[in-house]
Amino acid sequence: MFPFVSAGTARGVACLFGSVALAALLGCRPPAVDEGVAESSAADPAQTDDAVLHKLLDDVLRFTFEERTLSADEQAAWQILHGVLAYGRAFAVEQDGKRISAVELAQRGGPLQGWDVELVSYSKEQRAGLRALMDPGSKAGQGHPDQWFAVLAQAGVRKDERFQVAGKQATMDDFVWQVLQDVPRNTDREYSWTLIGLTIYLPTDHQWTASDGKPWSIERLMEIELEQSLAESACGGTHRLIGMAMALNRRRAEGKKIEGVWQRAQEQIGWAVDRAKEYQNPDGSFSTNYFERPASHPDLAENLGSTGHTLEFLAVSLPKEELQAPWIRRAAVRLARLFEETREIPLECGALYHAAHGLVLYREKLFGPMKFESVEAAMK
Repeated sequence: MFPFVSAGTARGVACLFGSVALAALLGCRPPAVDEGVAESSAADPAQTDDAVLHKLLDDVLRFTFEERTLSADEQAAWQILHGVLAYGRAFAVEQDGKRISAVELAQRGGPLQGWDVELVSYSKEQRAGLRALMDPGSKAGQGHPDQWFAVLAQAGVRKDERFQVAGKQATMDDFVWQVLQDVPRNTDREYSWTLIGLTIYLPTDHQWTASDGKPWSIERLMEIELEQSLAESACGGTHRLIGMAMALNRRRAEGKKIEGVWQRAQEQIGWAVDRAKEYQNPDGSFSTNYFERPASHPDLAENLGSTGHTLEFLAVSLPKEELQAPWIRRAAVRLARLFEETREIPLECGALYHAAHGLVLYREKLFGPMKFESVEAAMK
C-alpha cells in the first residue's frame, strides 16, 4: 500500500520510496520551508478571462479524475477516501480488474485496507452505533477523529443508506449517533471533521447527551475548535477553518443569529482570509507556512498541497463575488498550472485530492457544478 497516486495507473509506484516518498509520508504535517517568495510569472493570472479559466479548471479536474486511478488492491482507505472527498460518489477504484464506486465499496464493507469500522451496542436505547476506528499516521486507516464520517457526509450519503459491518447492517444514521456519543473520546480535542459531518445532518442548535453522561452541543464543539492553535493543527489549520466555515454556512442558511461563538468563528475565518491574501506569493501560490508568515518551497508538490488546502478553505468560506477577486483568481490559475506541471509525477493523495476538492468547489461557485461520469455510466 502506497500513499501516492500516479497518472494512468496506481501500479509501479514502489520505486518512489526514498527521500521524496519519505517527505510525502509526512502527509499534512507542516513542510520544511524555503523562506521567501516564489518568482512571479510574466503574465498576470488574475487577467485570465472566464472562458479560459473555465476550460483550464475542467481540463485539470477531468485529467485527475480519469487518469490518476487508484486500486483497492494496492491503495488503502486513507488514499481512496481522499479521492471521494474531491469527486464524491463518482470516484471509482479498481478492484480485481473491475471499476467500482469507492463509496459503494465502503458500504459493502470492503475489502478495503484501513476501512476499519465496528458496531457498538446500546441496550438501553435498543440500537447500535457505527464507529470508524482510528489509525493515525498509518496512511491506511482513519487519521483524524470522524474523518471518514465527514467525507461520506460531503459525498451526499443519506442517513438511511446502509453499510455492511461484520455480516450485519448499519445505517449512516447509526454513524451520526455514534459520532454524537463519542465526542468525549476525542482526547486531542480535534473536532474539525466532526463539525463538518454533524452540521450536514443536524441543525446548528442541536444538543445531546454523550457517552460521558454530560450535555454537549454543536456550539460547544465550535467553541473548543476556536480554542485550538491553527499553527499547530493539521495542514496549517485549514481543516479547522473548513469545519468552522461549513458550520457557519449552515448557521446562516438556517437564518439564525450570528452572535457569541458564531461571531467569533466568523472573525477567525475573516482573519485567516486576510492572512492568506497578505502572505500570498507573487506567482499566485499560497504560503507553505499557511497563515503564519510568507513562505514558498522549491518542491512543486509542496506548493500544490499548501495552495490546494488554502484554496479549499477559501472556496468553502467565501461567496461567489469574493471568489472572483483577482488575488483568488491568481491562486486558482496557479494551482491549476501546478496540476499541469505535476501530471507525470506520482503525488501524495492527501495533498492531491484536497487541492482537487478546492478547485471543484471554486469551479462550482463560479461556473456551476461539474459533472463527472459515474462508474455505472462508464460501464455502459
